[in-house]
Amino acid sequence: MTESYVQSQDYAGEGAIFFVDKSLDWTSFDVVKKVRALFNVRKVGHAGTLDPQATGLMIVCTGRKTKNIEQFVGLEKEYIGSCEIGVRTPSFDTETEVSEQKDSSMVTEEQIEDVAKSFLGKQLQLPPMYSAVKYGGKPLYQYARSGKTVERTEREIDVIKFEILKVHSPYVDFCIVCSKGTYIRSLVDEMGIRLGCGATVTALRRTRIGEYTVAEAKTIEQLVEWQNTCIKQDRREYEDSSFH
Repeated sequence: MTESYVQSQDYAGEGAIFFVDKSLDWTSFDVVKKVRALFNVRKVGHAGTLDPQATGLMIVCTGRKTKNIEQFVGLEKEYIGSCEIGVRTPSFDTETEVSEQKDSSMVTEEQIEDVAKSFLGKQLQLPPMYSAVKYGGKPLYQYARSGKTVERTEREIDVIKFEILKVHSPYVDFCIVCSKGTYIRSLVDEMGIRLGCGATVTALRRTRIGEYTVAEAKTIEQLVEWQNTCIKQDRREYEDSSFH
């Protein structure tokens, strides 16, 4: 583990900055909770939520390094993913069952690319009901899971890049670079609406936050292994010093 990865070993005081490669089905809170327990610190925060169905880069800060979170939050983010056209789900991804299905066989690759280009630039986006945005002190997904819909406020986002990488109908692979607060699931759902057949995310991975890439990140399993190695090393050094 390099100094650029964990910038301090005083996790609770000076703090540390971790680049974590979040696994599928983990919530962002799960990652924070694990880091808190693993390094025995109370003050832990992250620089951007990832959905349970998404994987990839999270920046997690501890101790006084949590003051640095804002400098990461505002950075542009890059995602690669896949979606299935011809279907819609309430969550806009595979967390929920298909609720609508239409024939997408007539949709061409050119149409898909044209629709993707139509999203470029600044625009307003409504947060999806299946999200961690708070309403009345509760995350929206809690209302959604009980079948309720509440009023939400549109937020300005900026889509810098929406590139179609491959079309293997009914699946479409894409790369999106966007501003903070952008919901890729909502972009894909709206793309499906504009195509007239629906679309839902089937896989999503955050590959970059600003200049920091997922290649620099460690999985939780790797963090656990590294921490265990450090503990064993500290124990050996203590035992060796006790003989002098």
